[in-house]
Amino acid sequence: MGQRVAGLIREYAWTGLQLVGYLDDDLGKRECGLPVLGTLDDGARVVREYGVEDVVIALPRRAHERLDGLVATLHELPVRIWVVPDYFDLALYRASVEEFAGILMINLRAPALNDYQRLVKRLFDLVVGGILTLLLLPVMGVVALAVKLDSPGPVLFRPAAGGGGTGGLFTMYKFRSMVVNAEALQEQVNEVRPDGCIIHKNRTTPGRRGWAVIRRYSLDELPQLFNVLKGEMSLVGPRPELPWLVERYEPWQRKRFAVPQGITGWWQVNGRSDKPMHLHTEDDLFYIQNYSLWLDILILWKTVWVVLRGKGAY
Repeated sequence: MGQRVAGLIREYAWTGLQLVGYLDDDLGKRECGLPVLGTLDDGARVVREYGVEDVVIALPRRAHERLDGLVATLHELPVRIWVVPDYFDLALYRASVEEFAGILMINLRAPALNDYQRLVKRLFDLVVGGILTLLLLPVMGVVALAVKLDSPGPVLFRPAAGGGGTGGLFTMYKFRSMVVNAEALQEQVNEVRPDGCIIHKNRTTPGRRGWAVIRRYSLDELPQLFNVLKGEMSLVGPRPELPWLVERYEPWQRKRFAVPQGITGWWQVNGRSDKPMHLHTEDDLFYIQNYSLWLDILILWKTVWVVLRGKGAY
């Protein structure tokens, strides 16, 4: 967040704003090319030495004990002090500062979508989802027949997914583009990165050539239109996640479930499987923060081109 504020300062340099540098107790960040001028204990010295007029404090919640000391140190100096609330704590709220009997309070309004936005989103899903279902029924019929003729087993794959319309688990519909016992083989496919993050599918995931075509062009996702009509999913939103991956989520990542989960979303049109969603939850937070009906329409439009290119899906 500190770097984001610094970027805005540089962007508005034409107004006379100038970034002097950072204070950070981790001086190793200098190796990243950042102008770290000292630790938080050097705050008063840096303000005097560089003639600083404004100090922006962008510390994570775990470092707020240091905030008190820094503010106390700067209190005697003619400098304005601004505090940016912890980004991940307030990312999904429309926060405003209000005064109550002389006490400043941060007002956290309804998170994510209000009732009107949810109603509009649901009506949009019913109308557009219904039209798409009718138009794509012949395609779904062809894919279902191809899956049935290709190998023995059910046509549909019905995994449990997290983040349904009510926030809990629901049964998601997909055309089967894998072996029948794929879930039992999940541990053989999973890849654990050095930082502990799990990649649960990759380009080397085994399967028939025909299945790869179905996944490449996302034809296996078409039955999820029925999830949309049932109210379990939306056309646009964060993707439903596998329950065993949700169990490994950090608390801030669970905020992606604050809106209905979708067939497509901001993550899909900006990387798809090249960017595993559980490792790039910030894309979902961006969508939630900037939600509008027009953004949904834009994402649907971009989805068409992403799917036709077959990029990042496997």
